[in-house]
Amino acid sequence: MKLLIVYATTDGQTRKVARFCADRIAASGHTVELLNVEDAEGLDLTRFEGAILAGSLHAGGFQKPLAAFAKAQAEGLAKLPTLFLPVSLSAAGDDLEDWAGLKTCVERFLAEAAWVPGQVTHVAGAFRFTQYDFFRSWAMKRIADAKGEVVDTHADKEYTDWDALGHALDGWVAGLAQG
Repeated sequence: MKLLIVYATTDGQTRKVARFCADRIAASGHTVELLNVEDAEGLDLTRFEGAILAGSLHAGGFQKPLAAFAKAQAEGLAKLPTLFLPVSLSAAGDDLEDWAGLKTCVERFLAEAAWVPGQVTHVAGAFRFTQYDFFRSWAMKRIADAKGEVVDTHADKEYTDWDALGHALDGWVAGLAQG
């Protein structure tokens, strides 16, 4: 089976998530094409038997190039089994208000793209302090403090549950093989 993974990243965690997915799918014997959304213009989706889109949520929205890709390719994506991986710090916690906001952001993104993925699996992101400038580091530290998180602004802190992501991915791929 040939699968596509298209991702957009701001600080690098979604790229890491996409790479994990590509490696896991390839290890199970499938062919994977991994593309940064910036390199996906003119992509022919008919070459693939399934697609994963991954993007990170920042300040209430996903990366504009990912939204443009999903909208431009909505018709082709509708013909494939698809998985959407929203990556966010909100998915790291159990705050109901954060999850409600996350749900709203995902619903808005999908409505604007006119795309309905076959499955949505939320992935907890990371604080990437090594990637932030002074002001972003300060803002992210405040967010962490407000949530009671202890962070070192000189080191990254990852919340991604790789086992859970692997399990969800394995289930999605197994469903493709059965379909």
